[in-house]
Amino acid sequence: MTAPIVFDHDLIVRHLQRRQAGAEDFVTSLALYDLQDRLLAVTRRFEQALIMGPDATVLPERGETHDGVFSFERAGTAIAAPGQLLLDPEDLALPRSDYDLIVSIFDLQIVNDVPGFLARLRRHLRPDGLLLAAAIGGNTLTELRQAFLTADVSRSGGAYARVAPFIEIKDAGALLQRAGFALPVADVENHVVRYAHPLSLMQDLKRLGASNPLADRPERMATASLLAGAAEAYKDLAGDPDGRIRATLEIIWMSGWAPHESQQKPLAPGSAKVSMTRILGDKAGS
Repeated sequence: MTAPIVFDHDLIVRHLQRRQAGAEDFVTSLALYDLQDRLLAVTRRFEQALIMGPDATVLPERGETHDGVFSFERAGTAIAAPGQLLLDPEDLALPRSDYDLIVSIFDLQIVNDVPGFLARLRRHLRPDGLLLAAAIGGNTLTELRQAFLTADVSRSGGAYARVAPFIEIKDAGALLQRAGFALPVADVENHVVRYAHPLSLMQDLKRLGASNPLADRPERMATASLLAGAAEAYKDLAGDPDGRIRATLEIIWMSGWAPHESQQKPLAPGSAKVSMTRILGDKAGS
């Protein structure tokens, strides 16, 4: 079955290419800083490692685990510099099938077939290879989504998709299992970012190349009246006493391992040596 087209990949490429020169992508910076801590907790040294994201130019060349420094191959799923891999995220023809580490930084925000994407990553890992994937969480920009909904309804009586959908933490582990990963784990990092005005947030999203990437987006650009209405609704929803506004940012981290016989496995039903009835017997009778 073909996955529905949610994201306009060509538009995403154009957004990233039009970013202001020197614009600091603080969201990616947060994820990469967190990645460093996560890798340092790993007690192995990777020999074949790949790091990928929509913009490969901001990705690091090296990583470090508890056991030493290693080099990354870098790949972009939207844009890349000369010498870096440029991939179609819906096809994902990687040059190797024996990576022992693949790191994905926000590719899940631009891919239509998320389960298929994760399954293809697993097929490019050697047995007992590790996947680390950072994704934008479902509560991200919830204030902006609600503000636009309020403004749209008050002006036209209808609602339009103006903020991209994000992955929910409750679904992350199931997505890894569905893709065939062993020992799946998902956790979330929560951040609150403050801005002087809702329009400052909207301008920052545009500056970072993170404007509306949806294929099914309104044909007409947002009017000044709509933006003003959304800004007022935003202040009512998430305004602080000092006049600034809050924006929620969730970064979900997903990790899983390509299956290998050495990995810990759950006990088979009925294989326990002591029954639960026996363990609880004394308490049940007291």
